[in-house]
Amino acid sequence: MNTAISDPLQSEWRQKIIHLNTALCRIFEIRYPIFLAGMAGGPGTVSLTAAVSNAGGLGTLGAAYMEPEAIRTAIREIRKLTNAPFGVNLFVTRAQDDNSRMPEVQQELNVMRAKLGIPQVVAEEVKTPDHFEQQFTVLLEEKVPVISTAFGVLPPHMTKQAKAAGIRIVTMVTTVDEAILAEQAGCDAIVAQGSEAGGHRGTFDIANRPRGANIGTIALVPQIVAHVQVPVIAAGGIMDGRGLIAALVLGAQGVQMGTRFLTSIESGAHSAYQHKLLASTEESTVITKVFSGRPARGITNEFINVWDRSGVEPLPFPTQNTATRDIRNAAAKQNNSDYMSLWAGQGLRMLTAGQSAGSIIQETIDQAHTIITQIKKG
Repeated sequence: MNTAISDPLQSEWRQKIIHLNTALCRIFEIRYPIFLAGMAGGPGTVSLTAAVSNAGGLGTLGAAYMEPEAIRTAIREIRKLTNAPFGVNLFVTRAQDDNSRMPEVQQELNVMRAKLGIPQVVAEEVKTPDHFEQQFTVLLEEKVPVISTAFGVLPPHMTKQAKAAGIRIVTMVTTVDEAILAEQAGCDAIVAQGSEAGGHRGTFDIANRPRGANIGTIALVPQIVAHVQVPVIAAGGIMDGRGLIAALVLGAQGVQMGTRFLTSIESGAHSAYQHKLLASTEESTVITKVFSGRPARGITNEFINVWDRSGVEPLPFPTQNTATRDIRNAAAKQNNSDYMSLWAGQGLRMLTAGQSAGSIIQETIDQAHTIITQIKKG
């Protein structure tokens, strides 16, 4: 167990803050302790992943929804754009559908389909493809530098294979107990995901925590740091150099940022999605299960409001996600953000439009250095 820091301006802590060079940087062979969150479903593009890596951070491709061969193609495209390390993020979950209440759910979804003018659905079942093992096999075959996981740890045989191939493993967690499990499972670093974070909660056991574990970043990070030996990466509401310095003071070895890059030049987020992000505030998001069946933080819109008024419980992940896909896709084609999943964290007032990912990284580091200079003068 790590001990608390008694004098935050001494020795190792002081060097870490002053030089912004942590154990995380050395382990993952990156210049700056900044990870890009693996944003699945479109926002996390090949160009964004490569741009973050080229700027000195660790770019991460959100590949959870991608076909295995599409992941292979993306990895090879990333390698054409950067020689720096990068990661690929997967959901550690099997696609086991629960169609038990499908007629009830489709009845509510048909209300939204009618508003979008798309065909009604009367199917009593959906079938979600289960690609997890094939996705992992591609990552092994392509020898990706880093595999990151959400919703749990890799099974032991996969961890053994990844380690044997020299691949680093990063696990997202939302509680101290999950962090301890992740370390015991052999991960090389842990992302401590606070409740401020956008997108899906990384909580392992949704059955016992149906809304996910929602502990704020400031409370979560030092508690995890005190109970594990591997580097901890702070995530949730971190948007700039102030957040980076705060995370290091809390004992983290770096930060993970996702929302900050959603409006970058390289982002794959839909233009209507980006417009909504830039028009929103710290009060605009909620944690909801209505789009995917797992709790995730996103901007409130008509889809969420209509569903919540119905009183119908969403189906579990991934069935709800599959059942709502046609609505979300149609909304995107119609530039209608009212029926899209608008995943976002709580730091929305700090977003900027038209900024490159490299510029965001450099701005974050420059601001952090300015703060360090002020600390040294003080």
